[in-house]
Amino acid sequence: MAWFFTNEIVGDNHSITGEDAKHISKSLRMKTGEKLTLCTEDGRRHECEITDFTADEVNVKVLSSTICEQEPSVKITLFMALTKGDKMDDIVQKSVELGVYEIVPVLTARCISRPDEKQMKKKVQRWQKIADNAASQSRRGIIPQVRDCITLKEASATLENYECAIVFYECGGDKLRNVVSESTKTLAMFVGCEGGFEESEINLLTDNGATALTLGTRILRAQTAPIAGITAVMYQTKNLE
Repeated sequence: MAWFFTNEIVGDNHSITGEDAKHISKSLRMKTGEKLTLCTEDGRRHECEITDFTADEVNVKVLSSTICEQEPSVKITLFMALTKGDKMDDIVQKSVELGVYEIVPVLTARCISRPDEKQMKKKVQRWQKIADNAASQSRRGIIPQVRDCITLKEASATLENYECAIVFYECGGDKLRNVVSESTKTLAMFVGCEGGFEESEINLLTDNGATALTLGTRILRAQTAPIAGITAVMYQTKNLE
């Protein structure tokens, strides 16, 4: 069944507009009477039936509404150091598919990619579109947001907002199972760029409450580490069962 997102639904009828309306009518060539799913920001899914089309709208009737069970019990904020080239595209896509709650690009000491403000704005817009498409493809209950790029110092100042904060460090650290449990509900995850983190950056994060963790004896690429980390957290919190 086709899967889309909307801000809110009031009553039993709703109008889909914009790019989604074009996609439904022109790309998918859906017809009156066909069914689709709409997810709202409150984490609910609404099974709907198309009632009619206008020039720029698709009108639907809500048949039923339930809590979306696709969302994991843990909300992971991925603080991802900027990587070279188009690696962030894949990181955003796969992270959203795996269940990340939001993604925050972070500028660290060893980042080679250092776009200016205008370039960064365009990148975030592209990453958000990738997140939108990945959320729809993987049938998420929400669209994870890609936030504006911040410094590591700014990111470290937010850690008090999370129940748990971890940073994967190639020089070793504690084991994930000793820090993350099934009861963990909010988690900040830090992953470095191609050159990893400097020791002073690890100290900055741990001084603000993060725990340095290892992902094993092998050194993972910058685009592999967040995927491995998110998967491990999902497993540890029983969200892969």
